[in-house]
Amino acid sequence: MTASGRILRLDAAGALPADLRGGVVAIGNFDGVHRGHQAVLGAAAEIAAQERLPLICLTFEPHPRTVFRPQEPVARLTPAPLKARILKELGFDAVVEQPFTRDFASATAESFIEDCLLGALGARHVVVGYDFRFGARRAGTAETLAADCGHRNVGVRVIAEFDDEGGAVVSSSRIRSDLSVGDVAGANALLGYRWIVEGEIVHGRKLGRTLGYPTANMTLPHDTLLMQGIYAVKLARADGVAMPGVASFGRRPTFDGGAALFETYVFDFDDRLYGETVSVSVFGRLRGEMRFNGADELVAQMDRDSEEARALLSGAKPLSPLDARLSFGGAG
Repeated sequence: MTASGRILRLDAAGALPADLRGGVVAIGNFDGVHRGHQAVLGAAAEIAAQERLPLICLTFEPHPRTVFRPQEPVARLTPAPLKARILKELGFDAVVEQPFTRDFASATAESFIEDCLLGALGARHVVVGYDFRFGARRAGTAETLAADCGHRNVGVRVIAEFDDEGGAVVSSSRIRSDLSVGDVAGANALLGYRWIVEGEIVHGRKLGRTLGYPTANMTLPHDTLLMQGIYAVKLARADGVAMPGVASFGRRPTFDGGAALFETYVFDFDDRLYGETVSVSVFGRLRGEMRFNGADELVAQMDRDSEEARALLSGAKPLSPLDARLSFGGAG
């Protein structure tokens, strides 16, 4: 990101730094930053480039459904820090996280335009999706936004729904559904990049090391979308270098059946990663989690899994320029 690269949070008195005001603002939750979202974000980037204006993303944290239905929180495809990193790769100068509270949601649509878009952001152009709603009781629509902003000399572009190659609307709910049944390929096709998990590498029981398969272990959120099983992956450290490997997400039924861990074996790698925050791009599902009759049987299957993962990864090509940067360590 330009400027300071900050994720900015606005309250009632907040305002953007002067060098970021007067820009093009893309608005949405953008959970997943999928291909449909990228159509909105790309349109904003196009306007900003043409008019040489700052490029800003306005998003909301936490997800509105989590505020109104806390008993059914949204399982996030891209937690806020990862979403901000993806937006940075798409060229955004800043990500503004508007705290989403019941008080904020109860404000009128007119006050959202006056206080947030014009007052805090000083927006010159706004880009939203066709289904954007805002203000108390979701009274504001993309159409009313265009009309109201037009009276204030603020440009508005509304982006139509984005369909996949089969004619179905690309949505975050479809991606969540695909991940929950292990259809990583389907989810990735909708995202336009390989789905990513991020986390700090923690100590485990070191069972993999005794089997010749030392793993980097991550504890994923309890509501993780991914179906348990074995996956071909690439792990990237903070320097962005992506290293191929194979990962197991599950409870180790051959040994302890304990709490679920995401355990990544990185091929041809002998460094320690404890305490580091890494990202893992998930390329494909190899099989489900299984219980074996002892360590020898397990190791033989792990050998086969590694061969299959190597083959899958060796033939993998970037799905998009964004995927090249996120999953291939800047390749492409």
